[in-house]
Amino acid sequence: MIQKFPRLFLILLAFLFVLNIVQSYFTELIYDEAYYWYYAQNLDWGYFDHPPMVAFLIKLSSIFFDGELGVRFMSCLLSVGTYLILWMLIDNEKKKDYVVHFFLLVFSMTLMNAYGFLTLPDTPLLFFTALFLLLYKRFLNNPSVLVSVFMGIVMAALMYSKYHAVLVILFILLSNIKLVTNKYAWLSVGIALACYIPHFLWLYENDFVSIKYHLYERPNQAYSFSKFTLGYFVNLIAIFGLMFYWVYLSLFKMKISDKFSKALIYLTYGVLIFFFISSFNRRVQTQWIIIVSIPMAIIAFNHLIENTKSRKWMLRMGIASLVLLLYARVWLVHQPLLPILFETHGNTTWVQDLKSKAGNIPIVFENSYRKSPMYEFYSGDPTYSLNNHMYRKNQYSIDGSERRVQNKKILYVTKYRKSGDISYAHPDSTVFYGVFMDNFKSYRKLEAIVEKISGSTSDYTLKVYNPYPFEIALNKLKYSAAFSNRYKQVKTLVPITVEAIAENGPLLKSRDTAFFSFNLPKPKEENLYYFRIGISENDLLPGLNGIPTKIDQ
Repeated sequence: MIQKFPRLFLILLAFLFVLNIVQSYFTELIYDEAYYWYYAQNLDWGYFDHPPMVAFLIKLSSIFFDGELGVRFMSCLLSVGTYLILWMLIDNEKKKDYVVHFFLLVFSMTLMNAYGFLTLPDTPLLFFTALFLLLYKRFLNNPSVLVSVFMGIVMAALMYSKYHAVLVILFILLSNIKLVTNKYAWLSVGIALACYIPHFLWLYENDFVSIKYHLYERPNQAYSFSKFTLGYFVNLIAIFGLMFYWVYLSLFKMKISDKFSKALIYLTYGVLIFFFISSFNRRVQTQWIIIVSIPMAIIAFNHLIENTKSRKWMLRMGIASLVLLLYARVWLVHQPLLPILFETHGNTTWVQDLKSKAGNIPIVFENSYRKSPMYEFYSGDPTYSLNNHMYRKNQYSIDGSERRVQNKKILYVTKYRKSGDISYAHPDSTVFYGVFMDNFKSYRKLEAIVEKISGSTSDYTLKVYNPYPFEIALNKLKYSAAFSNRYKQVKTLVPITVEAIAENGPLLKSRDTAFFSFNLPKPKEENLYYFRIGISENDLLPGLNGIPTKIDQ
């Protein structure tokens, strides 16, 4: 161990681990972490937005610690593992002379730095990408059943981390297309698919809700060069911070010398080109391209070792990055260090304020799958996110959390009201109002299935399916059509009148379907391409009960 990992390397790695542990303990959760913590309260083989690895890691962390560290402990361990694997992936015999340079290089990669303690789907994605490259390198040197089995397991772990992992596997395959005739490679694929069967089954049982949302239902916006493509290039700089020039210089200067270096090149350029093309269709988020940090760390460090001029500049930029990022880490805990408010600031304050006014009753947050788990994490009280036609579906749309507030006294919290029984302010000064409701009822899981009547341009049939284990009074329900533009952004809501086309009866029984017809009204707005049926209960705003349906123009 000491021979493979120099003493200085182990000392710096231990220091980094302690730093991340301390950071995890003192830094409040960000909203996405709270959302994934909510995942982990009910482990499953899949969730609305992501595969289950992030929830599994949080559940493991909670075995050892409580609070924020109980969310992030496994991320600290995976970060250490990523550094170890990256070091093992570098063959240059001179690397032991540049241990400090190595740590400065990797630490300066901004998102890799943040994911050293934050628990997000990209955290395991980085670790398993590095581990997959290590196994693939050994596979190239000596393919065997054992290496193939482990490689298959890691491929599955990649896909359990984030769907973007398919790009890692795809571009490694394209770098060595002869793998399609390699029996050991097929063994790895078979193992990976076998390990991934539980998630496939989860997707099937949940009507492929994750795939449908990411590919078809997710709202977009009109193309903007500054927001989309230019924003993508800004992200390319942001992920490497002050080191960006020398990191990309090392990529441009790298020459393919073997199949592994070819894999690094294909993976890096493949991901960069893929998301460059994607930037003409939608806004590319910074973390989507974080996969390239792994191959780029290897490429950049090899370049640093062999190029004296770059090494000097990378050392200087690395030291500057170290100072800035350490300052930023302290700012995450102590906001006055910078005149900028971030998600880690003030969450315990607003939660305590709201709890003091709500007591211990459950809270229903309107359109906020982010604030709902944050409140539950810091208060310990049950919450629910009630999503209406102006929002998007999320984990609260498909799980059983609605049962926790059904038929109970609740506090309904929203930022769309101008008054209420209570009010509180978030750190960003946004004021929210809450209204107490007795015997709360919501039926957001009712399914609205629309079918066009043949020969008509505006007449449709509507099937309303009741998945609940209880009956629902049909006369308590109201129906609306939410019209959206070509980017599935809701622009207007129009009430619709339905007429029964079958003997539905006054009550819609459990697991039963009611049949109606309706005429789709023509809204005043123009350039509308989709509509979606929403069902309203108890004077609440309509939900997201149907799927976007294209309008005949």
